[in-house]
Amino acid sequence: MGKVRFEISMSLDGFIAGPNASLEQPLGEGGEGLHEWGVRLASWRRLHGLEGGETGADDDMLEESFATAGATIMGRRMFSGGEGPWEDDPRRDGWWGDEPPFHTPVFILTHHAREPQQMEGGTSFTFVTEGIEAALEQARAAAGEKDVAVGGGASIARQCLEAGLLDELTIHLVPVLLGGGVRLFEGIDPAKVELEPVRVIDSPGVTHLTFRAAR
Repeated sequence: MGKVRFEISMSLDGFIAGPNASLEQPLGEGGEGLHEWGVRLASWRRLHGLEGGETGADDDMLEESFATAGATIMGRRMFSGGEGPWEDDPRRDGWWGDEPPFHTPVFILTHHAREPQQMEGGTSFTFVTEGIEAALEQARAAAGEKDVAVGGGASIARQCLEAGLLDELTIHLVPVLLGGGVRLFEGIDPAKVELEPVRVIDSPGVTHLTFRAAR
């Protein structure tokens, strides 16, 4: 059985999204700058059907992350940016068009039930209303021997950490300041979380910090 892991880009002042998030700016003001290090890499471009891109330590790490993921869990906001009934959601089919970049089963945590969607390229979307543990059970079954990647948002990561559901946490620390927005660890109960550093990979544009999460 693979690991359950969460990874996220974070600013130096501790934010994983900027202030004033909207459908037009889902990562908030300045939030796109958190992900510029990844967008320019060969592995990211290849996953999105693009050519070229940079190689090196950052690319090797991202390639490993993509290759070892057998299923993904994410929240409604990461999937579409919306809330409420699906028929009122302007992005009810997600951000990524007909061929999303996951190429594996994806399980969406939501309060509003809907039928699964099979997309092009091997991605499927299953909508789970029974909570994080039910989503994880389904994702583990779908992933087989591979890892389950936990996507955003911050609330899901905190739930997983406090419930002892994560095996590994990676923070991609980016040298930018956002000044406000969403903090990953806002409101978390520190008594329920124990993290052990296991790997640091440094490069000019980002530092990758990987921790083992005690169960």
